[in-house]
Amino acid sequence: MRTGGWHGIPITDHNSLSLQNRRSAFLPVYMNHLATRLFLVWCCWSVPAVFVEAAATSQYEESSAGHTWRGVLKEAERLQLPTTFLKVLPPDFIQFEFDDLRTYAAEYHSDEHRMVLNRSLSFNAAGRTLKPLGKMTHKELEVLYHELFHAYMDYLQVVEGHSDDAGHRSEELLHFAREQQACRYGEVEIAPIVQRQTGTESHYLTPTESWEALNETWAVFVGWAVWNQLEVQHKTGKSMFQGRRQAHEWMRRLMIAFEKGDLRGYYVPENPDERRLAQKKYLAKPSQLTLKEAVVLMKQVLGFQQDFIERFQALFKVPSTSACSASLG
Repeated sequence: MRTGGWHGIPITDHNSLSLQNRRSAFLPVYMNHLATRLFLVWCCWSVPAVFVEAAATSQYEESSAGHTWRGVLKEAERLQLPTTFLKVLPPDFIQFEFDDLRTYAAEYHSDEHRMVLNRSLSFNAAGRTLKPLGKMTHKELEVLYHELFHAYMDYLQVVEGHSDDAGHRSEELLHFAREQQACRYGEVEIAPIVQRQTGTESHYLTPTESWEALNETWAVFVGWAVWNQLEVQHKTGKSMFQGRRQAHEWMRRLMIAFEKGDLRGYYVPENPDERRLAQKKYLAKPSQLTLKEAVVLMKQVLGFQQDFIERFQALFKVPSTSACSASLG
């Protein structure tokens, strides 16, 4: 609208009005196109950034897990502790977690490959990363090796049928374990009162229960072997594989442990009614670890030297074949 030669009379320019209307109509459309373009630009930059950040986080976690595991292996070798079965495990297989555990010293959850340790086993008790092995007490190392063995058996089941991943020796161990499960841990003697070994009861176990009883019994021995190795070496400052005296002392301790019935595990009853009476049922002395099982674990898991194992077999008169092999054959 503009003022012409006639005062007071408005004169309308229709061409100008049409142009304004077109501009007004075009503006929302233009803004929509602009917003769409800006959104597409944002997507192109931000979405890849999210994936890059996630990938970087994943790489960092893998790198951190690898660094922790390399530290464990290095410290174990420095302390002359077993590493044979540890070297089979991939660096990122175990997920370490820490908590203020009160009921148990540690827990391993095979379904998630998750190991929950007491905060005392973390660096500066901060609950973030594993404490260096050299800073752990002998008892803490016993607990750690007990749980690491559970992780190892878990891994063997994961890669079962793919012998290249775990090695032929690991495949042999799993075969031996299944043989022992069927022969020795299907029917066991349990101790209703843990501290009293005289009164025992015979129980038939389910496949899940018998596998747990075997795993816990073997893990008890692995932890026991490491703790006593540390105790023997601490007194002399030398590896028990470098002197006959240290080796004999370790074997003497093992003989006492067998006589006392210390090398036995437990299982958690699958039946809810049984579980209400006892969360765990401990095996009695007649169902503890056998000498043959101990030899297999020394050789295939702990990686003890062959001459050490041969001296042990001669001292304990360990049969060359398992009673289970004869009965199943």
